[in-house]
Amino acid sequence: MAKIDRLERLDAHRSELEAEYTAALIAALHVTAAGKWGLFDHQGDRHARKVVAPVIANLTDLAETIDRMRDQLLMPPFELHQQFMAARGPVSSQAMGEPRQAQAWLDRLAGA
Repeated sequence: MAKIDRLERLDAHRSELEAEYTAALIAALHVTAAGKWGLFDHQGDRHARKVVAPVIANLTDLAETIDRMRDQLLMPPFELHQQFMAARGPVSSQAMGEPRQAQAWLDRLAGA
């Protein structure tokens, strides 16, 4: 019984951290959707990277903690963080800008 209780508490804490991660990501996406570039690092601007670095570090730290918990619970890795990190980086000149991309993410997360 003790192991089951411990796993239930771990799962509840994981769920709380995933909600915290999602809230932090949504807050950052709102800033980007309002016109502040850097979250997706499309332009590779050093100043923008420096400004957004604490946000990325916080999201990564949360995701790493969540993934450790998911591993203990025999769950797959935290997919939202993997998708977000995959969306970062240089893009073609034809790709949508970061504000539009952030709004697309917000729309997707609102529908989830």
